[in-house]
Amino acid sequence: MAIEVRIPTILRSYTGGAKAVEGAGDTLGDLLVDLDSRHAGLKGRLVTDTGALHRFVNVYVNDEDVRFLGALDAKLNDGDSVTILPAVAGGAFGFAAAAAIARHPVAARTR
Repeated sequence: MAIEVRIPTILRSYTGGAKAVEGAGDTLGDLLVDLDSRHAGLKGRLVTDTGALHRFVNVYVNDEDVRFLGALDAKLNDGDSVTILPAVAGGAFGFAAAAAIARHPVAARTR
């Protein structure tokens, strides 16, 4: 079973710089074990010590978020495409800025 896995730039040091690698497995969890056997340390960057996907990692199987497919138990088929994306952070500053703008005297007068 061949499954293409797209690797984000931040994790390519584990794959020798490869943008995509192939792996095998009946589930996402099995696939990650298989990948880790050939790209040591990769699984540790994606899965917590308690066996769940890290919150800051988004994984998609054929463009479907694995959170809705069973997470690590998501079923895989030959030819599937898995994409790993780091979550984008920075929303806290946006909320703080929006709150500060809303409290600004000029903004208060325009309401």
